[in-house]
Amino acid sequence: MKRLITATLLATMMAGTALADTTLKLVEVITSPERTETLKSIVGKFEAANPGTKVDIISLPWNEAFQKFATMVSAGDTPDVMEMPDTWLSLYANNGMLESLEPYLAKWEHTKGLTPRALELGRDVKNTAYMLPYGFYLRALFYNKKLFQEAGVAEPPKTLDDFVAASEKISKLPGKSGYCLRGGPGGLNGWVMFGATMAGSNKFFNEDGTSTMNSEGWEKGLEWVVNLYKKGLTPKDSVNWGFNETVAGFYSGTCAMLDQDPDALIAIAQRMKPDDFGVTKMPAGPSGKAFTTIGFAGWSMFTTSQNKDLSWKLIETLEGPEGNIEWNKRTGALPVHTSAEKDPFYSGAQFKGWFEELADPNVVPTVMPTYLEEFAFFKDSLAIKTTQQALLGDITPKELADQWADYLTKAQQKFLAKK
Repeated sequence: MKRLITATLLATMMAGTALADTTLKLVEVITSPERTETLKSIVGKFEAANPGTKVDIISLPWNEAFQKFATMVSAGDTPDVMEMPDTWLSLYANNGMLESLEPYLAKWEHTKGLTPRALELGRDVKNTAYMLPYGFYLRALFYNKKLFQEAGVAEPPKTLDDFVAASEKISKLPGKSGYCLRGGPGGLNGWVMFGATMAGSNKFFNEDGTSTMNSEGWEKGLEWVVNLYKKGLTPKDSVNWGFNETVAGFYSGTCAMLDQDPDALIAIAQRMKPDDFGVTKMPAGPSGKAFTTIGFAGWSMFTTSQNKDLSWKLIETLEGPEGNIEWNKRTGALPVHTSAEKDPFYSGAQFKGWFEELADPNVVPTVMPTYLEEFAFFKDSLAIKTTQQALLGDITPKELADQWADYLTKAQQKFLAKK
């Protein structure tokens, strides 16, 4: 009997040790101090609900995240769960690295409460949920009301021509510029948005897989952005600006207009009075339409995880209505649960511009071709290099358009050949 009790105690102790040693690795890639603290808060609730389980959060700086995470993966250092940007999804899903979340979603009590768009975008690759989006990033136009008044600009621009005219007036003010250009990491959205708006179409490819990027309309749109910089309507050092620099440029009053997602509200609302800025629809092009980029990010599970059910429990905590709304209130994305629409936080004036865009048939939310395996490199490397070359005059807008078209045509035709 004594031997049996001893064996039982030993087994219990070993089980407890095994439980205590359970550690999940979570990688965050769209990183900021605010986001990381929010993530720690939600993860803390998961750890409390799962005694003995610890989550090791690895936060990669966004400007270097693509290369740093690729290095981790090539070294076999893969996480259990990671924050997955839309532009990376195809790369990792098509290489068999991501676990399908379909079996979990089929049993999850909150799946029916997700917006149809969330499930559609999460299934962007092979119609399989290799990622569960946590929120949407839709571009709208921030404008500084005080600078507009000082420069004699009566209202926010409704067209691209209005945008240039407002920028010219504001840029005549000492030390001020019209537009906070994002010329560095993450800047592709602006180029695509203005290119499509000038072209009057968000069609990226012809039926034969050839890219439209070097068509006359797209080329004019790319040249339009280059001219903003060359004419001094943007800060000179904005050729290197990323997210933090453009947002700081806006709330500091350096530049009067900024195209950004709701996540920029966090820093802006902390530093500017509500009456000093507004958020409105993006300006329309010659067609009368604006093609506003919509992006998304979410949570994915790697196939190499040794604790898949526990990893799903972590995703459940992050993606459930309570965790998702807490996360998006602090990070600025539009939430994925239909129940969030009833939350007073989203009915305030600060979100008016985005909801107006979603309701306006002349504003067309545009998803970039993130399904292409090659798109992650295009966005986070090739596009940055070539747009900076164009802004600095090292290549012409036509050469920029031709390089993009050549790269994307090869990627699309490869994709079509596999179908």
